[in-house]
Amino acid sequence: MSKIMIVEDDPKINQLLQGQLEKYGYHTVNVIHFDQVMDVFSQAQPDLVLLDVNLPKFDGFYWCRQIRQVSNCPILFISARESKMDQVMALENGADDYITKPFDYDVVLAKIRSQLRRAYGIYAAQETERTLEVAGLRLFLERMELTMEGEKTELSKKEALLLEALFNQYPRVVSRERLLEKLWDEQFVDENTLNVYITRVRGKLKELGLDGAIETVRGSGYRLKVTWEEKA
Repeated sequence: MSKIMIVEDDPKINQLLQGQLEKYGYHTVNVIHFDQVMDVFSQAQPDLVLLDVNLPKFDGFYWCRQIRQVSNCPILFISARESKMDQVMALENGADDYITKPFDYDVVLAKIRSQLRRAYGIYAAQETERTLEVAGLRLFLERMELTMEGEKTELSKKEALLLEALFNQYPRVVSRERLLEKLWDEQFVDENTLNVYITRVRGKLKELGLDGAIETVRGSGYRLKVTWEEKA
């Protein structure tokens, strides 16, 4: 039974969607407190998300970006906002489709079935693990692990995101602003917090015997530096 998470602040629409989906055998999960969308998502691990645009505090675009940082599950927007720009923004922020209100329940169900088939059914692509490598140093993004010559160290989610940015830009510099945006999106954090994570990641690299592998470029940011090849 597929699990559908409904992020809709209109109680009437929420109830109607839930009833219709359960009628066709789907298990539904509702969000009650709209500042806890990611908590509900992490706990429920839904197969698909129905997401409204207009929500309390943060809008659906924000929550779509948050979900995309941890999951590739299908996301369908359902919204009364009909403008072309809203639909473009939804797709640009990671959505798979956009349905405008008032909607036909048969159309919603057909789109849900279509997305589930593509994600998990006969049309689903073989899933391959995302791995980045620089000179033998390998970053396993889904496992949140870093390996070097058979040695392994585990990473937190933000440590993995930080390293992903450095791997993707190697040997170029990644600015502090880019790292702050990638790790904390639109949330305000003290810049010293980034320093703390840089120190932690340097420590994880040191566990693998890699000293100086993250270079500070004064006034610009940080870059990955292959010091281990220079020693060879």
